[in-house]
Amino acid sequence: MNTQDKTAAPDGLRDDAEGMSYLSHLPRRIVVIYLPLAIFVFVLLFPFYWMAITAVKPNSQLTDYENYSPFWVVGATLEHIKYLLFETSYPGWLWNTILVSVASTFLSLFASVFAAYAIERVRFTGARTTGLLIFLAYLVPPSILFIPLAFIVFNIGIYDSRFALIFTYPTFLIPFCTWLLMGYFRSIPYELEESALVDGATRWQILRRIILPLAVPGLISAGIFAFTLSWNEFIYALTFIQSSENKTIPVGVLTELVRGDIFEWGALMAGALFGSLPVVILYSFFVDHYVSSMTGAVKE
Repeated sequence: MNTQDKTAAPDGLRDDAEGMSYLSHLPRRIVVIYLPLAIFVFVLLFPFYWMAITAVKPNSQLTDYENYSPFWVVGATLEHIKYLLFETSYPGWLWNTILVSVASTFLSLFASVFAAYAIERVRFTGARTTGLLIFLAYLVPPSILFIPLAFIVFNIGIYDSRFALIFTYPTFLIPFCTWLLMGYFRSIPYELEESALVDGATRWQILRRIILPLAVPGLISAGIFAFTLSWNEFIYALTFIQSSENKTIPVGVLTELVRGDIFEWGALMAGALFGSLPVVILYSFFVDHYVSSMTGAVKE
């Protein structure tokens, strides 16, 4: 009997799993990894590329596809960007969007932390039903909610002001953030809270000194989602804001740079590009916390 027969494992115990070894060949890596990744990156980044080249294209090249290619620029110009920044109210729209998004996100997280903690950690009667109702409230379309909200906004006298957006955005941000934080609070071991209760800590001390420090990735993830939703919101901003100086970017770019059948394509694309950069920067800074919150970072 040779050495190979002696070292061979019984048929029932032999491991035939290949693991990742099937990717050792270059053709397989190209088909399985590189090609899908290249398609994904192209689909993801092409809109930004299109906005960038359109923002610096002269007007003569925007529709003249017979003499100019639509995929690159010949003789780039900054006239569209200059027009957007100095001849429109875009800087004010940007400031309004930042202020409304930050304020509404803060209010939503403040309320969602208490709601999620009460539902998941206090364990009162009907907690699960309350959590389900909160999640169902998030599923209600904003196109239905803005009708009763408009009545409230008019009656309290905040129509055509930034407060109208700051106080109405949490109506769809709080249910979402609460549902997200409920799942993250559920992953925190209950033994930590029970030990603190035995040592005499109050609920407020437990929330402030134990739960919130452990839930930082979840808070950041909920904050990013809330900020993104409020940054891109259109229906409420279109309904509750009338004056140009109080508009946000999604509404201002569409209503002020489109005049009848005349589209300021260069300024439109520049406004869309600049409007998307803050969200991209926000994701890039907190991507580690965002990923950890999605994978469940708190372990026993």
